[in-house]
Amino acid sequence: MESEEQKVKPDIRYLNDMKEVVYDREWLKTALNLELYYMYRGVKEKEDLRYDITVIPAQMLGKEFVKTKGHYHIGNCGELYIVLKGKAIYLMQKEENGKIIDVYYVRAEEGDYISIPPQYGHISINPHSEELKMANWISKECKSNYEKIENKKGGCYYYTKSGWVKNENYQNTPELYSKEPEKSMPKNLNFLRA
Repeated sequence: MESEEQKVKPDIRYLNDMKEVVYDREWLKTALNLELYYMYRGVKEKEDLRYDITVIPAQMLGKEFVKTKGHYHIGNCGELYIVLKGKAIYLMQKEENGKIIDVYYVRAEEGDYISIPPQYGHISINPHSEELKMANWISKECKSNYEKIENKKGGCYYYTKSGWVKNENYQNTPELYSKEPEKSMPKNLNFLRA
């Protein structure tokens, strides 16, 4: 039987698409243009919401664990992630007037739900030796802005073999803290709508 994502041709994110946001600049100098992850967009739709699946194979970007490029949403829409297989870390950061005012992460595993609040930039990380497969619900109207994170050479923290490392391209970054994932789907999904 065909899986949901097999019905859709994936967008592939290559290392060359991510050069600006990789922590290990020395490793990057000689790295091949690897396929890092696969985005199956619009696997399902429900009213004004779109359901996507992202698959992130386990690998290292030098000293850093493989991750998504990271983005903010244009407008006031949030996003809901569900871990379908493997383990994930979601880094979330809120910016105001060019400064990060809040940054936290959520460790999640199969069956967990992660709500991305409106106005939070976010990066998904595969910190494990197995493939990460996750899904998300988002408004079909919601657009992504990758430039803010690209311009700062990544999120305000990187997740490496040695743990969290502050990105020095941000000034006065608050201390990182953790939140727990949700164990069931939120009843109210209005935060997904712009």
